[in-house]
Formats: sequence, structure tokens, C-alpha cells
Amino acid sequence: MESVGLRWVSVLFVDLVGFTSWSEGQDPADVREVLSGYFEVARSVVAAHGGRLEKFIGDAVMAVWGADVAHADDAQRAVRAGLEVVSGVAAFGVSRDLELVARGGVVTGEVAAWAVEGEGLVSGDRVNTAARVQSTAAPGQVLVDEATHQATRDVVEFSDAGWFEVKGKAVPLHLWRAVRAVGLRGGAATGTLVEAPLVGRVRELGLIKELFSATVEDARPRVVLASGGQGVGKSRLVGEFVTYLDGLAFRVFWHEGRCASYGSVAFGAWAQMVRQRFQLAENAPKEQITAALTDMLPGWVPDEDERRFVAIRLGLLLGTI
Repeated sequence: MESVGLRWVSVLFVDLVGFTSWSEGQDPADVREVLSGYFEVARSVVAAHGGRLEKFIGDAVMAVWGADVAHADDAQRAVRAGLEVVSGVAAFGVSRDLELVARGGVVTGEVAAWAVEGEGLVSGDRVNTAARVQSTAAPGQVLVDEATHQATRDVVEFSDAGWFEVKGKAVPLHLWRAVRAVGLRGGAATGTLVEAPLVGRVRELGLIKELFSATVEDARPRVVLASGGQGVGKSRLVGEFVTYLDGLAFRVFWHEGRCASYGSVAFGAWAQMVRQRFQLAENAPKEQITAALTDMLPGWVPDEDERRFVAIRLGLLLGTI
């Protein structure tokens, strides 16, 4: 075991509420299946937000950001991941006709770190405090300490949860309830996104996230169709998904295309998205489109034969052929 030293980290603890009492009398295979699904939700969310899953303790999960590689937004990642795990667990429960509820706690501060065969371990007061904060949260809530709140209040909406006597702490802790992400990283676009809570779309949003993760994992495209009358929440669903993408640890290129409800051109939305990628205006002349494809396509499609194949089809899509 090699000592790495002191590190400034954010620690996330999540556990299932009432799972022990529910599991009594259940078939062990059913309990194992539910726990495996829950652990997989936590594992995928933590990885997507650039964290490291430290350990599973019964039905509790501990994850850390900043122990091995530090980022300026580690606290933001931890809070976003906490919210995502809690909502993901609820969605997983719905898919299994179960009422699964999780709760979480995030604490930020200095810990002692060790390296063991390429992995990291952390210990200290912040780890224990994160577990205590998690146990203080109500079902479905994610509570954070003051340091985490200060580091993330520009991108996450909070409500003041109050002061709490926490076991092992000499003085009460001021805790904040994380409600939802309301801006892009660094505070960009804070207050410009929809502020009302997302209601009645847990399953749909969870499905879109699952399809996105599968697309990244096996590099195969998926198409999601969201249809419905005006005001049912299609745009809000897209907005929630974009906010989710912004919190991921890796870069995601995102373009939007729309089809009018009247006189739509076939593949019109796809053409809009391609124009965005190649920085082309809607009314760009053919010569400009051809030049953009010639100049920029090699950066996206290095193989010459494949590029020739793609260029012909993009030309048809954008009307140059």
C-alpha cells in the first residue's frame, strides 16, 4: 500500500431506503437481481460523471471524485451523480414494478489517500461525514454539506435543509437539499433553463439515458421518437436530457433539428443537424456546402474510401447533388 497523501475530494454515499425490511421473506434470487440492477445503475452513473466507485456496503454505495485525478468541478460531478443515481433507482424500480427509493449525501473536503495496485483508497472524517449526511436525508433526497453547496450553487438548485445534529460531530452541520441541475458547468445559462420540477416522466427520461449509454458503449445509433400534442412536455424532456449530457465526464456533440408540422421535407431534421456540424446556414449556396464538406469532412472521416461514401450521401441530404 503506497501513501498518496492528502487530497481534496467529494464523497458520495447512496443507499436504498427500507430495502432490508423489504428483502425479508423475498426469494434470495429476486433480492440479488434487484441489488445487481441497483449497483449497475450506480456504477454506470458514477463512471459517466468521471467518478470512482469505492465500494458497496450492503445496499449502500460510496463513490469519490478527485482522489486520483482532480477536476475543478468534482463537487458538481458528485452532486449531479447523486441526483442521477436517486432518479435512476426510481426508474429501475418502475421497470420492475417495484417502488425503489434511494437517498444520498455528498461531502467535500480533505481526505487521506492511498494507492493499492493501481487503485485508490480514501479515509478520514469527510468519508464518515458523507455516510452520516446520507443517513440524515429523507427518502428520495440528496443532501450536501456547506462546502459542496458553495462549490455547486451556480449550477444546482438547492433548498436550505437546516441544521442537523450528526452522530460523531461536535457541532451541528448546515445541510442543503440538492433539487436539480439548473445550469451548465461553470454557471453558464443558470436561470435560463426550465425551473419547474420534471413530473411524470421518470421512466421516459430513464429510457433515453439508457439508450444513450448503449449507443456510446457499442457505437451503434438509436432513434428515439417523442410524440404528443402541444404542452405534453416533449421540449422539457429534451431539456432535461441536455442538462444530463452537460454533466458527463466526456465530451458530447449535440445538435438539434426540427421538422415543421406542415410541409416537412424528408430528413429535414437530419439536414439541419448536419448543417450545424459543418457551420452552414440554412440558405447556404451549393458552392459553400461543397467547400465545407471538402475542408471539414476529413477531420471527421479520416478513411478516404469511407469519406467518399459519406460525402455522396451528405451531398444528397444537403441538396448539392
